[in-house]
Amino acid sequence: MPVNHRLTYRPISGPGELDLFCSIPYVQNAEIAADLAAGLRHPQWMWVAVDEQHRLLARVALWSRPHRDAPDLMDIFDFADGAADVGVELLRTALAVVLPDGATRPEYIRFVPPDWHDDPIPVTQRMAVLENLGARLLVERLRFEWRGGSKVPRPDRLRFRSFSGADEAVELMTRALEGTLDAHSLADLARMPAGEVARKHFEDELARYPTPQEWWRVATLPGGEPVGFVFPARNAYNPIIAYIGVLPEHRGHGYIDDVLAEGTRILAAEDVPRIRATTDVGNAPMARAFARADFVNYQGEINMTWS
Repeated sequence: MPVNHRLTYRPISGPGELDLFCSIPYVQNAEIAADLAAGLRHPQWMWVAVDEQHRLLARVALWSRPHRDAPDLMDIFDFADGAADVGVELLRTALAVVLPDGATRPEYIRFVPPDWHDDPIPVTQRMAVLENLGARLLVERLRFEWRGGSKVPRPDRLRFRSFSGADEAVELMTRALEGTLDAHSLADLARMPAGEVARKHFEDELARYPTPQEWWRVATLPGGEPVGFVFPARNAYNPIIAYIGVLPEHRGHGYIDDVLAEGTRILAAEDVPRIRATTDVGNAPMARAFARADFVNYQGEINMTWS
């Protein structure tokens, strides 16, 4: 597509420009209006590059958890065929305005088809542009979905109870970080102690979900010794397995299947149409556990961070 050099780089004016913003296809488009209404996005965080004919050549959008003044993620970055340079200029312009001086650029995520490696160019072209701006691949992830009507195994080797409180949750999460295969956890552990990583994850994410904390479960042996835990929850979009783990001394016995089954059972009892979960490509044991529990790999995810 020929690129007109007389371009305008600007944020959208409001919901009235969503048709323009969504004129580049992407799976996230269907959620953008609801995100705006819920305060997860803001017009000033959604930028477009348009030519004199008001055609969209590139777009950038950032996202945050509710009631936050700064974005947590950059989750939309697109440009039309032949307009990669426009995308670069738009991204530079938008981030310079949206982020305060000295702020770290938020992580970039992109949802991709589960078979995207069969046709990698559309994904790798976008990644190459971001790499030229200083981003690097952090991790590739697998997104799973359990669908209503699927089987829900009933574990019988373990017992399940509620957490005694936040301190126990953080303590078990800290222990589970030993030997973790999760790329985000490993990156955090390179910067701070395990206890701080666990507490930050608990306070910034898990404790903020609006669903009942009574859903959270500690898995124990019949004698009461903790084996692992699961945090079933609901985020702004779907019921999810928010976090799951088996303690290092109890790995290798297949207990992850029992812990996942309990989390799935709790959410399925709410008559939900789906349950979603994510794990790193490198965490093959967790991916296999999801597959055994009838979770389908419906999508992939690319995560990039800034050097």
